[in-house]
Amino acid sequence: MKRLILTLLVVVAVAAGLVAWLGTRNDAPVAATPVPADKAAWIARGEYLVRAGDCVACHTARGGMPYAGGRAIRTGFGTFYGPNITPDKDTGIGDWSADDFWHALHDGKGKNGTLLYPAFPFPNYTRVSRADADAMFAYLQSLPPVRQASRKPELQFPFDQRILLAGWRALYFRPGVFEPQPGQNAEWNRGAYLVQGLGHCNACHTPRNILGATQAKADLSGAMIPMLDWYASPLTGEKDAGLGAWKVEEVADLLKTGVSMKGAVSGPMAEVVRESLQHLSGEDVRAMAVYLKSLPQHPSEEKAPSPGPEHEAQLALGASLYEKHCVDCHGANGQGEGPHYPPLAGNRAVTLSSPTNVIRMVLHGGYPPSTGGNPRPYGMPPFSAMLSDEEVAAVVSSIRNAWGNRASLVQSGQVNRYRAVVVD
Repeated sequence: MKRLILTLLVVVAVAAGLVAWLGTRNDAPVAATPVPADKAAWIARGEYLVRAGDCVACHTARGGMPYAGGRAIRTGFGTFYGPNITPDKDTGIGDWSADDFWHALHDGKGKNGTLLYPAFPFPNYTRVSRADADAMFAYLQSLPPVRQASRKPELQFPFDQRILLAGWRALYFRPGVFEPQPGQNAEWNRGAYLVQGLGHCNACHTPRNILGATQAKADLSGAMIPMLDWYASPLTGEKDAGLGAWKVEEVADLLKTGVSMKGAVSGPMAEVVRESLQHLSGEDVRAMAVYLKSLPQHPSEEKAPSPGPEHEAQLALGASLYEKHCVDCHGANGQGEGPHYPPLAGNRAVTLSSPTNVIRMVLHGGYPPSTGGNPRPYGMPPFSAMLSDEEVAAVVSSIRNAWGNRASLVQSGQVNRYRAVVVD
């Protein structure tokens, strides 16, 4: 019996040691980039990469100073606040070195080795090269310092116990810079580097498990964005729900301008395009589109059953409401008039398994972002004050099952859930 207990203790000690090692170790050191002769160009390159990483989204509060932190990031585990990353020595990263910044991006550790919560997407940023990380740091250090203390996260127990991150990291995080695939060309590899790394696309477009880790087997297959109640569409190759029916140029147009002949962005993605993607070069945006178009299909969900006779009244009501409120922009056959009035027939955003986005658009309306390629976007007016829950459910159900579309019907209770809008 004593021998069994001793054996178990040894096994537990070895397992704990392995978790501690995997969860706290740094990757092999990489030398910092020598400061180039043309420092201005280096800083400009860093600004471009910071834009590509959409750092402003988390590190700038609404109405606040750029990169001074304070924006609330709500999750199922509690609320995080983007920290101050201006070069203020007391409240920002003014006393950080390039090595400290590299360890944050690559190893998920703050200054002095503090384990960072994965609300900061270091599982993606670890793919960023040392040269790019150093350019980003050079740009951030060139900003005016802002004295604004960073807020601590407000987390539920036990998630407020930072030491537990060692276990999470042991399970779900392995540091490593992106390695180009020899079987792919330079454009594909550039797109993969941006999508997987700085773009951190899977942070929203990939389902997460109960511990908040993205599921590798379902990468970019679409997911609800926690606490925001928006559905991030699949970016994989399905023809009905993903990008399978899109051309590379149409994907690139959507990323660069917020609109394309196939549809328009809205909700959280509109901010991504406005603050980040529109500022990328045409070559980089096209590379991202090429990579996304190469992604394989995920297993398709079963098609929703055809509406039965018991649903005729709801669909008839929806069709009459569509004729009254929607036909002028979206057409009698749902064909739309791209890029300003998106088609609804065959539109993947309309027939996704989750009707969340369509319900929210009908209730609250929305605009694509104003971008250099689409400075005066056309918008969708809100109908929440005009239509009841039952009427919104009817028109959405009708759109999801007209012109060859096939998707589940919507009930009034689903609509009521989205009448309240959370404003950050």
